Amino acid sequence: MIVRIAFLVAPEGVEQAELTKPWQAVTEAGDSPVLVSTKPGRIQAFDHLDKADTFPVDRTVDEASADEYDGLVLPGGVANPDLLRTDRKAVDFIRGFFETGKPVAAICHAPWTLVEADVVRGRRLTSYPSVRTDVRNAGGEWVDEEVCVSDTGPNTLITSRRPADLKAFCAAFIAEFRKAARSTRAA
Repeated sequence: MIVRIAFLVAPEGVEQAELTKPWQAVTEAGDSPVLVSTKPGRIQAFDHLDKADTFPVDRTVDEASADEYDGLVLPGGVANPDLLRTDRKAVDFIRGFFETGKPVAAICHAPWTLVEADVVRGRRLTSYPSVRTDVRNAGGEWVDEEVCVSDTGPNTLITSRRPADLKAFCAAFIAEFRKAARSTRAA
């Protein structure tokens, strides 16, 4: 069974390690990652505040639907989620995963997009510490943990704080996405 996973990023500002390490984990698991962005072409990744590599966009949010994927990964970086949360179609794409009960994994500043999609109320999650107040103000329970798996809502939500948590983040979301895909396909 191949799990198809969307990675949603803005045209620039994604933290490169938070894109490439999870992408590598997906491919090493034998699954299929798809880079989705708000614009076609290439996205510009960053290593903190310095430009890093560029990556080709596979689909735009205009062309994509949550129905096509088994899960969604939201990499962080400061600018990436800030740009995504101002794009209505990107926010709707994210919300679609919650509405269809599909798992979502978000790391670092990416929970800003979850706040904008109004999907954290009553959920337990973590993020980069500076996003803590936004999560709480949106009705979420913020915790300071390496990885947090919340299955108390319409879907499973996997969150981590920062690049140092990537190993645990990747292991958790790969396991949860595979479990959800098996369950969905068996139904």
